[in-house]
Amino acid sequence: MPTHVLRFALVGVLNTGVYYGLYLLFRLVVPYWMAHLLAIACAMVFSFFLNCLYTFRTRPTWRKFALWPLTNATNYVMTTVGVIVLVSGLGMDERVAPLVAAAAAIPVTFLLSRRLLVGRSAPLPRTTPTASTGSGDR
Repeated sequence: MPTHVLRFALVGVLNTGVYYGLYLLFRLVVPYWMAHLLAIACAMVFSFFLNCLYTFRTRPTWRKFALWPLTNATNYVMTTVGVIVLVSGLGMDERVAPLVAAAAAIPVTFLLSRRLLVGRSAPLPRTTPTASTGSGDR
């Protein structure tokens, strides 16, 4: 499995922890719905910078930052529609459907995130000049 896929998964796990920790913290001073919105906003910023700097190793820009919420919105729409289709259309258990829908949305979210942050394709690894061929990046 490519390194950036594993890093994306790790960032997702960390981001979930950041969201939940902030949600619990904000709940001490604001209503739960406001705590949820504040925690999501903070987690989205955290996720953006960690995905730029750690997952895809690309420079954050204001343009990428402004477009970043679209990757999250796509994930939310896919999981919401997925849950409805799985439960109402296919009769799946309501307790299992969110997990299946989320798992189905992850590859799409990964591809959109990579496209937004890196471009059409992930950067190729650099080659090192070798003594035998004398070629490589110069």
